[in-house]
Amino acid sequence: MNMQQRGFTLIELIVVIVILGILAVTAAPRFIDFQGDARASTLQGLKAALQGGSNLVYAKSSIAGEQGNANANDSTTQVEIGSTTVETDFGYPDAELMTSASANAWVEIAAADWTLLVGDGQTGNPALGTNAFTPNGVTYDADTDNACQVLYIEPTAEGESPTITVQSDGC
Repeated sequence: MNMQQRGFTLIELIVVIVILGILAVTAAPRFIDFQGDARASTLQGLKAALQGGSNLVYAKSSIAGEQGNANANDSTTQVEIGSTTVETDFGYPDAELMTSASANAWVEIAAADWTLLVGDGQTGNPALGTNAFTPNGVTYDADTDNACQVLYIEPTAEGESPTITVQSDGC
C-alpha cells in the first residue's frame, strides 16, 4: 500500500498568513474605535432629547402665557412637570438655575450615565447661561477639539430658542 500524504507547502502557508495580515491591517482600524463612535452617537441622542424636552417645556410655558418672560425666579417663569418645578427663561428651561433633578423632569437623563455642569463663567467651566452634559467618566473641556459633551445654551431674548450643540471630537 502506497499512501501519499498531502499537506500545505511552506509557500502556501506564508501566502495565507500574508493575506490575513493585509486583511487585519485594513479592517482592524474600522472596528477599533467603537467606543468613541458609540459615545458620539449617544451625544446625538441626548441632543435630540434636549431639543424635544425643551420644546415641551416651551409649550407648557406658552399655555400659561409665560413664554415672553425673562426668568424672575417666581411663578411667572416656572412650569410644573410632574412634581418638579422647572425654571424657565423666555419659555425654555433656564440654564443658570437648572439642576439634575429639574433637567430630569423634562428630559430623562440617568444620573448614572450623565453629569450636568451648570455654567458659572469661572475658568474651566462653561459660560454663564450654558450647561454641559458629559458622559460619566468624561470631564468638561472648553477646547472643542478635545470635547465629548452636549452644550445647552439658554435663549437670551423672546422669540429665541436654546442652542444645543454636540462636541464629539474628543470622544
